[in-house]
Amino acid sequence: MESAILLGDAATVLATLPDESVQCCVTSPPFWGLRDYGVAGQIGKEEFFVEYVERLVAVFRQVRRVLRNDGVLWLNLGDRYMSWNAIQSGARRHTGAKDKDLIGLPWMVAFALRADGWWLRADVIWSKPAPVPESVKDRPTVSHEYVFLLTKSKRYRYDAGAIAETASYRVNSNKRGHKYLGDGRTKQTNLDRFEIGETRNARSVWSIAYDRSDNEHAAAFPVELARRCIVTGSRVGDVVLDPFVGTGTTCVVASAHLRRYVGIELNPKYVEIAKARVESQGAPLFVSPPRDLFEDAATDLQ
Repeated sequence: MESAILLGDAATVLATLPDESVQCCVTSPPFWGLRDYGVAGQIGKEEFFVEYVERLVAVFRQVRRVLRNDGVLWLNLGDRYMSWNAIQSGARRHTGAKDKDLIGLPWMVAFALRADGWWLRADVIWSKPAPVPESVKDRPTVSHEYVFLLTKSKRYRYDAGAIAETASYRVNSNKRGHKYLGDGRTKQTNLDRFEIGETRNARSVWSIAYDRSDNEHAAAFPVELARRCIVTGSRVGDVVLDPFVGTGTTCVVASAHLRRYVGIELNPKYVEIAKARVESQGAPLFVSPPRDLFEDAATDLQ
């Protein structure tokens, strides 16, 4: 499959892609009731959020079809609070949510996808060092979103070493030089030196700031967030999919790491921005990287 950024509805375009042609999907769908991107048929503008959940399940059913058997889905979703206007429109009648209730949409979607056949493997907390300010005084300011790891099968591609964290150790002063992990798992006595350098498995809280951007998108995906998902879930030469590509961050990062990519976007303005971003980094658009660059790497963890 050649790299491409395609204009159209996610479910409709996905239906044209071959079975098991994608290794990794990294995406952030429009959040329910949050923004209007000015395009008819957009996801996120449903009257009731139960309809929003159902539409996402339908889209990701197609994603599961096009994923390889060891493929993975990294899904970023944010929550929101029920408003009085939404209740007046009838949403409470359908869901039981009250004015000012936290809806729990990310977990509703995650559980619905699990019920539809996905394996729900992890919930990563994306912690935002500089969140959007809120004027509320009766709850904490929201400074996180969820990134779910879902898989097509019980066994799947996951390169833990690609995002391993630097580990810290304390070393005691006795002659034997025993090392004690500095995370509370062992008793720490007679400690006098601090060492850094070895690695540990990545934790489930990722502190990642938004990128500074002038691409006119109100919710651009951070490059570092996309990178962690792509390098763990795919090999060099694999196809990375984003069915809600926006301004193309997933494609930019995939191309930079010698992956092929397929992006789908309903808004023609963002399609042009995404193409320009990929072209600006010097990567060939709609062209696969040379096979000899990744033939060996593509055989691991089959």
